[in-house]
Amino acid sequence: MRDGLVHWDEEADVDAFDDVLFPLALGREAEVAPEYSTAIVTSAGGRETRNVAWAEARTRYDVGPGVRSEADIRALLDFFRARGGPARGFRLRDPFDADAADAAIGTGDGITRRFALVKHYGDAARRITRPVAGSVSVKVAGVATAAFALEAGGMVVFDAAPAAGAAVTASFQFDVPVRFAEDRLTVTRATFLAGAAPSVPLVEIREG
Repeated sequence: MRDGLVHWDEEADVDAFDDVLFPLALGREAEVAPEYSTAIVTSAGGRETRNVAWAEARTRYDVGPGVRSEADIRALLDFFRARGGPARGFRLRDPFDADAADAAIGTGDGITRRFALVKHYGDAARRITRPVAGSVSVKVAGVATAAFALEAGGMVVFDAAPAAGAAVTASFQFDVPVRFAEDRLTVTRATFLAGAAPSVPLVEIREG
């Protein structure tokens, strides 16, 4: 703080993240919109060429539908100010996608001890960087083990490397790292008197 004002250091805070959860009550009714970045070129004959820029979907959320009272408005405004708007990231519990069971995270080779948490969606996969504390359980070749530690960024580190060919799986709950998508947040009492929800867009942060 300088001159009575808070100054965000742009370079130092590029990856700023507050390891706090967006208020659950406000996030339970979030609108969820996974998106890809795809360049589609159509030739004169109508044939398409599609180039996918992202290997994983990036999800956008609108948590406005969960805001229903003046108390909710106060909680939202306090949280928005505490994050400096979009300056600092935080955790969001996705109401439709917050856990995985026996997800394949690798195969042992007798040397590798570190495995990243991953959730699979058919042939697609998603790196999980914000698992819920205490929720991660691991199996090696189908046998549960507690001989591991969980590092920051959703990395499972075994005390000893799994044997060659052993399937490594994990079950866990997770949050999505997000930030506010806009610098401005607008809410009014009239919004609720009209029976409408404000728009409070969030966007997923890519980590790992």
